Amino acid sequence: MSANSSASLSTLEFTLLNAYQRGFPLLPRPFAALATQLDTDEQTVIGTLQRLQQRGMISRVGAVFRPNVIGVSTLAALAVPTARVEEVATIINGHPEVNHNYEREHHFNLWFVATAPSAELLRGVLEDIESASTCGSMLVLPMLEDYHIDLGFDLAAQGGGINACRPARRPCHAPLSAPDRQLIAALQDGLPLVAHPFAQLGMPEKVAIATIARWLDEGVIKRFGVVVRHHELGYTANAMAVWDLPDGIASEFGRCIAATGKVTLCYRRQRQLPEWHYNLFCMVHGKDRAEVEASVAALIDACGLAAYPHALLFSRRRFKQHGARYAPLREAVHG
Repeated sequence: MSANSSASLSTLEFTLLNAYQRGFPLLPRPFAALATQLDTDEQTVIGTLQRLQQRGMISRVGAVFRPNVIGVSTLAALAVPTARVEEVATIINGHPEVNHNYEREHHFNLWFVATAPSAELLRGVLEDIESASTCGSMLVLPMLEDYHIDLGFDLAAQGGGINACRPARRPCHAPLSAPDRQLIAALQDGLPLVAHPFAQLGMPEKVAIATIARWLDEGVIKRFGVVVRHHELGYTANAMAVWDLPDGIASEFGRCIAATGKVTLCYRRQRQLPEWHYNLFCMVHGKDRAEVEASVAALIDACGLAAYPHALLFSRRRFKQHGARYAPLREAVHG
């Protein structure tokens, strides 16, 4: 898609993509509820979402779970010789636990996120990737504190923008029941695009809706709605901006960055010395490289970060991008 992708959308397509990234109706017939709001019919809404998904603009309609609440996740990176990047990316992508995998401009050039139900299983995945890649030591950078995790895009903002930051809540960490695990597994790929999607999740419809509503209230689910794919909507440039900050003040700066509205993600991660000194991370998206650089310069100015070492790791290639998988949970229920 071109940088003008959003301009080519119909009014209905644009509204479905932009207005329902959160606040999706938790009702037995949610698409009928959307149709009433949009002065159309249920099948037109379902068909439009299906076409947007086929065009790659929608990842899914469903839950964005808060990291490290229903599983354990980490960001990791390898330094891969240029000639082997595609080969090693294929090795990484072969693990269902990996949901994001990008080549970035840095000595550590392959960056991926892996999620598993337990720390032990996650460690095994990382060890397998490190061994199979034969690229030397891996950076493993678990998240210590999050300030903003959303990946929502306000397509109506001037030049595009990021959906407003909302105050973080500390989620409930109650043990998951077998029905909870079943629901999480069923939601991995999003709601079925049918008239009664909540009735297709392996439990009574009312129970599924009530559980999702409770998880939203508790902060286990960050948001529930249309999950868009930024590149296909014209946000073709993105960079991971990282800072080396004294640990005692990193949270203050993280909250400031999150409040600027210029980032989709902002969190503090563990350093891995001596290879990796940076501890504050954020993701910035834009229509082009210059827009991303301008956004980073603006947040540096807004938050007083000029005195601290930082790096900007632009994305070169996207090898994998989808919601976190919880395959072992699915096996535990259905195996």
